[in-house]
Amino acid sequence: MTVIRRIFAAALSLGLLTAFPGAALVGRAMGQSADAALVAQPVSLPDMALGPADAPVTIVEFFSLTCPHCAAFEQNVFPMLQSQYIDTGKVRFVSREFPLDVKAASGSMLARCAANGDAPKYFEAVDMLFKRQEGLVENTLETMNDIGKHFGMNEEAVAGCVKDQALLDKLSADQKFAYEQLKVDATPYFFLNGERLRGSMSFEELEEKIKPLLKR
Repeated sequence: MTVIRRIFAAALSLGLLTAFPGAALVGRAMGQSADAALVAQPVSLPDMALGPADAPVTIVEFFSLTCPHCAAFEQNVFPMLQSQYIDTGKVRFVSREFPLDVKAASGSMLARCAANGDAPKYFEAVDMLFKRQEGLVENTLETMNDIGKHFGMNEEAVAGCVKDQALLDKLSADQKFAYEQLKVDATPYFFLNGERLRGSMSFEELEEKIKPLLKR
């Protein structure tokens, strides 16, 4: 519980626990090209991405592991996006954490530790956490230990991951950058070649945005 309280305090210090999908609209508009340049800047944690770096379309998603809309995107939209656009080299998909609460933060840390820099493993861990979102919320430690075990982590390793202050500091710094500089105020939140797409979308809605960019 000490670890949980520490992460919770960090989230509170950023004023992010009120940033739910019904939050107010972004207060300051930015040009699409400026957004694209800003979102492309390196952040504290290495980006976890699938798809070629030179793909004509880049999608950056900000998500929270306790956000039901993010879970719906992961389960209902992302598989089709991956098979039709990411795996075919047309889209590069970048996943960035924007935890809305302490449990989402601890889950994000676990995904980072489980992957150890390997993007496919990271996406696998995130997928497992989304599929067990209810357990992450209601039985956090038990769920995290179970998922950690899948990646060869024992309970001690999971606890050590969540206690990693350096990892937490980087996660918090990246979230603060997204909130203050990119004006991300909800999840899921996407940047598609710099264009802001706020909130959940169907595959058809997302595809409608992608197709014109592939013709350029």
